[in-house]
Amino acid sequence: QLQLVESGGGLVHPGGSLKLSCAASGYNLGPYSIGWFRQAPGKERVGVSCIRASDSNTFYADSVKGRFTISRDNAKNTVSLHMNSLKPEDTAIYFCAIQRTGLTCALGPGSRFFFDSWGQGTQVTVSS
Repeated sequence: QLQLVESGGGLVHPGGSLKLSCAASGYNLGPYSIGWFRQAPGKERVGVSCIRASDSNTFYADSVKGRFTISRDNAKNTVSLHMNSLKPEDTAIYFCAIQRTGLTCALGPGSRFFFDSWGQGTQVTVSS
């Protein structure tokens, strides 16, 4: 069964940077579009970024556009999320997941329902 593992979270000051990594165990991520989502306490899980399988085109939520960069390394079978200029509102648990249904890499309300194989998540805290 496909299993994803997120890593790289931590505590950073506003304006700082973090690199998150999503790794697969037992399956090649190449055929899949991969999304990064985040969930803050008391709020729903929302899409942050997505990278398409075939051409590696990238997509971002407006809230992170220009600050976050998603990429994939097929040789390492990983997907990364480089987060720069972090803000307190970026504080959340970050998850990666595989898209199974729906319009490819369409990030919007309810898009989480088109993804599965969620990892355990990694905590990102941005605080002064």
